[in-house]
Amino acid sequence: MVSFTDGHREAHGVEPICAVLPIAPSTYYEEKARQADPERLPRRAKRDAMLRDHIRRVWDENLEVYGARKVWRQLKREGIEVARCTVERLMRDMGLQGAVRGRTFRTTIADDAATRPADLVNRDFTATRPNRLRVADLTYVATSRGFVCVAFVIDAFSRRIVGWRASGSLRTDLALDALEQALCARPDTDRLVHHSDRGVQYLSIRYTERLADAGIEPSVGSVGDSYDNALAETVIGLYKTEVIRRRGPWRHLEAVEFATLEWVDWFNNRRLLEPIGNVPPVEFEEAYHHSQELPAIVAGLTQPGLRRSRGGSSTGVSPFGDAASPTGVNSNAPWQASSGSTTTNVRIVVTELAAAHPRRSSGERSADHTLGRCNVSTPFRNWTH
Repeated sequence: MVSFTDGHREAHGVEPICAVLPIAPSTYYEEKARQADPERLPRRAKRDAMLRDHIRRVWDENLEVYGARKVWRQLKREGIEVARCTVERLMRDMGLQGAVRGRTFRTTIADDAATRPADLVNRDFTATRPNRLRVADLTYVATSRGFVCVAFVIDAFSRRIVGWRASGSLRTDLALDALEQALCARPDTDRLVHHSDRGVQYLSIRYTERLADAGIEPSVGSVGDSYDNALAETVIGLYKTEVIRRRGPWRHLEAVEFATLEWVDWFNNRRLLEPIGNVPPVEFEEAYHHSQELPAIVAGLTQPGLRRSRGGSSTGVSPFGDAASPTGVNSNAPWQASSGSTTTNVRIVVTELAAAHPRRSSGERSADHTLGRCNVSTPFRNWTH
């Protein structure tokens, strides 16, 4: 109404226009005064203007895929206190929205004649430490030059992508190259279980022999049932939603490969994952390793003085699923324990761990990956088997 009044005030005057429109002349003049002097804006309008800048920044920095909830979580991590409903309102006003999942398609064809390993996971994708359980799956991407297939290997403990490969075919080399990259990045295979679906790529002789050579126990789910490999399906669903559908159409393999490289680096180092406490996978694993390096702090959960001062429990539950725990902890969410009092102590320990070992920036973590022997964010083309 203010813009309408501006357009016709020269011909009719402000008061006659306001007599017809549901707006008082004083309201019109106050709005014009606020446009000329932003200091006259109410406190809520000033805060909204500040929050819009932060919301836009977080949304842009995270590949424009975050919805209101993830933007709100990231703002809280940065120390910006704001209600989630406020973020939802401002994102709606700004026309910003997160990536929304679409339909999924079946890409795995089972080989009925192949010998299949047993299902050792049985839809339980919890892991007590890194390198205990890995899941693998593949998907396809339509391009102007044909289909591109992308295979992933994911650590179930932190949802970190430890290996991936893009190829123009569905041959065994695709899945095998992703496996080789995961073994290069994570050579620790002690008591490691590798779970996949019943695709012929994962049941091939070369693939199963490579698992046996590395001392990895194979596990496969049933055919045509996404729940038996739900963790890998979830990560691939995020990949298709946040990269492939948003940034398509795709012209060729190289474009898909470069976009996947960028997304994997962001996913591992910066993306907030709700199942692990709204932290990135790399930060989640760092917290676990710090807890192992500081046994005195973790042992403090069971000290009588700590229990008395912080209301702790005497069960001695470790924040990362200690085998000695009588009740156990959901390893996918180490910030949570089996009882309310223990949860308080776990959070205290995690806070102390973070203070003792300040979190590195994403740039520093990426530098560590780059300087290491194997960079998970780099596609491998020429593997020798």
